[in-house]
Formats: sequence, structure tokens, C-alpha cells
Amino acid sequence: MWGCGAFWGARAPSQLQRWLLPASRRRRRPAAASFSASAEPSRVQALVYGHHGDPAKVVELKNLELAAVGGSDVHVKMLAAPINPSDINMIQGNYGLLPQLPAVGGNEGVGQVVAVGSHVTGVKPGDWVIPANAGLGTWQTEAVFSEDALIGVPRDIPLQSAATLGVNPCTAYRMLMDFEQLRPGDSVIQNASNSGVGQAVIQIAAALGLRTINVVRDRPDIQKLMDRLKNLGADHVVTEEELRKPEMKNFFKNVPQPRLALNCVGGKIPGPHGSRTMVTYGGMAKQPVVASVSLLIFKDLKLRGFWMSQWKKDHNPDMGLWSLMICEMQMMLFMN
Repeated sequence: MWGCGAFWGARAPSQLQRWLLPASRRRRRPAAASFSASAEPSRVQALVYGHHGDPAKVVELKNLELAAVGGSDVHVKMLAAPINPSDINMIQGNYGLLPQLPAVGGNEGVGQVVAVGSHVTGVKPGDWVIPANAGLGTWQTEAVFSEDALIGVPRDIPLQSAATLGVNPCTAYRMLMDFEQLRPGDSVIQNASNSGVGQAVIQIAAALGLRTINVVRDRPDIQKLMDRLKNLGADHVVTEEELRKPEMKNFFKNVPQPRLALNCVGGKIPGPHGSRTMVTYGGMAKQPVVASVSLLIFKDLKLRGFWMSQWKKDHNPDMGLWSLMICEMQMMLFMN
């Protein structure tokens, strides 16, 4: 199972730790029981920020009024919501997509449908749902959302995995599928391999018959980390320090040259790794990507970028593609 994203730059308020939210819409079903608002509005708790800044200083726990459920709305009870680096960047105002303020924090999570409006046909009470897009605001106990803002997920997968399904595993899946025509036996190299995306890459690649070369930072318990990643399906695990050594040239002579490199760190591209395409999806080092001229000229290295939120925006009308991706990931990650 992959881990949740870490809280960057500040210590999270304790209320953030265990909340999760919604999504809807899988196969079409008859409309389920509609919801009628009571005369006295319900109150819910939410983590709200009114301006951008240090999350530990600007995020507040507030009581909000639960909106009435309209014909196309879904009332969702939060089950759990993780803290992803993108959540922190969004609160800081350093993200590519920023919601209108004041806003409820949280971009991902899973929730259970409590009730639906009379026009809702894609989900019913009891279903699990996750957000279709970033910025929904999952750090709250309950909420009312439009059916179009939600995607249904199976209830037979682990709760923590369901809560983190919409970002890290989807990012891993799309990068493995969209940039090179990979076949069983091909190799992929990645850094930050113990991150949420990195662990998902290992598991999905193993299910596809791909070999992975996984780069991690050195640490006192490095063997324990290597063993854990290999138990997930990693073929090779090396440290950043080992990757810089001249001896690595011999390593790459004995393994298939990677066709794809996945970069979550940024900074200077190490060599040799021989990849045709490098996809950058994060910048943990907070340094620009630097590639040598020889890699671009003699190796024809292609530098690409990937942002899951943009992919969702580009494919939002195609809910069938979403459902297929989630179904395939479920088989790869939970049925082995």
C-alpha cells in the first residue's frame, strides 16, 4: 500500500490527521433516496483558511452550516482525508490551481454517500466517493457536492488507499502509460522512490511486467527501506550517492537501459541512465531541472512534465476513461 503525502513546511493541526471525503459516479443506476433538509440546518466542522500563508497559522477549525441538498447534489460524510504536499502548496498560495477564499483545505480523500438529490443517478447512499478534481475541500466532517464533482470507488479496498487513490496512484499510472510505449521487460528509473507516487509506480510497474530502478536518499536504516521497496516489487534500489559513482556505468551495462525516467526531485539530471524520456512531476529540491547538452544532443533525451490536475481537466468529460483507470489500478494494486 502506498503512503499518504507528507505535510511540508509546518506541523499540521491535529484535526487534519484522520479525515476523508467523497466522489461519485460509476455505472448508471436508478435514482436513490432523495434528501430533504430539516428546518434547522446541520452544522459540520471544517479546516478553513481565509488567506494564504503558513498552514499552521492560517488554517482554522470552524463550524459551518451544511448546505441543503439540491436535485443534482450528493450529501457525503467524510471517512478520511490525507495531507498531500499539494494541499500545503495550495494553502501557501504556491500551486497551479487556487480555490476562491475562504476555502476548505484538502484535495483528496474518500467519503460515504449519506443521501442524494432526486436527479442523481450515478451513486446511492452507502457508496464510497472521491473528488473528481483538486480544490474540492476534503478537510471537513460532512459536505454537499454536485454529483459531477465526485467519482465512485469500490468499497472493498483499504480505506487509506481509497483516500489517496485520486492523486498519487493516478499520477503513477498515467506517467507509465502516456509517455513511452512500454512493454513487459522494459525498465523504468525513478527518484523519490519511497514517496507515495514512487511506491505506486513500483506496484503498477510490477503488475505490468516492467522492471524498476529506484533511487532513494541514503539514511541510517537504508537496508530496511530497500527491503520494504523490494517487497512492493522493486527490482533494484540504489541511493543517490551510489548513482553518482563511476561504477554505475557497469550496473547499466547489466540491466536493460531504462526507456522512461520519472523525476520528482528536480535539479541536475544524473547520469548515466540512458532514458529516452524524462517526466518531471515534482520539485522537492526546489531547484530547476538541469540537463547536459550531451544528453539532449547525443541521447535525444526528451524532457516532459506531468500534472495530474491538468490531465483531469483535459479528460473531465470522459468519465468512462476515469472508471477504466480506477478499475485497472484496483486490479493491479489490491488483487495480487
